[in-house]
Amino acid sequence: MTTTTENFETLALEHGDDLAIITLRRPERSNALGAQSGRDLRAVASICETDSGVRAVLLRSEGRNFCVGGDLAEFAASSDLGSAVRAMTVDFHAAIASFARMRAPLVMAVQGAAAGAGLSLVGIADLTVAGRSASFTAAYTGVGFSADGGMTWTLPRLIGLRRYQELVFTNRTVKADEAQTLGLVTEVVDDEQLATRSEALARQLAQGPTSAYGAVRRLVLESSQRALEPQLDQESLEISALAAGADAQAAIHAALQRQRPRFTGQ
Repeated sequence: MTTTTENFETLALEHGDDLAIITLRRPERSNALGAQSGRDLRAVASICETDSGVRAVLLRSEGRNFCVGGDLAEFAASSDLGSAVRAMTVDFHAAIASFARMRAPLVMAVQGAAAGAGLSLVGIADLTVAGRSASFTAAYTGVGFSADGGMTWTLPRLIGLRRYQELVFTNRTVKADEAQTLGLVTEVVDDEQLATRSEALARQLAQGPTSAYGAVRRLVLESSQRALEPQLDQESLEISALAAGADAQAAIHAALQRQRPRFTGQ
């Protein structure tokens, strides 16, 4: 396996064997997101969206905490806080949109605190593995902010409107086991197993039917924009297009032969 690593100022992107791994690298700031973090996330998300060789993405972080949200120290040092926050959200939101649009499924590995924008990142993931140390807090209203990063769109769909309202207005901290019960995370493992389990899950997806994953992601993303019958029409278009592709045809043949299908992402 050939792996390439591209280092950005606040994170790194590794790509090898169909899997892209994004690692947030500001452990001394608990991976707080500032202006440069937003630009870096936007750049790597665009790569993951447009590179056809990326068949799954794992987003993880170094240090004790996954991501504690916006970099409050950086915001406080700004002479124009409104403009600084606006500039950061433009890049951060472009990253969120790329993560949502890409055909590759997104796996998140969370340890320690995921707060504010860190929780928004969790919201955009397809599968989230949390270590037992993980905790989740909306955080925004605690500093007089409203949410960003798509949180107002993703979290009510994941955990329900009433539960989202409780979390965002009270800023109550949710521990890993409760987060799984709420539907915020997929799986909880011991902290020492987090890196191994999340990467194994991402590699499993990277060997799966990538085009089908992409269709599922598009259908879910667009479902709130359509009534039932137009959604049914779109489902028909997507599944018939997949049926004409190499992966589906080979997988059907393998199933009839009682063999395990091998997907190429086509």
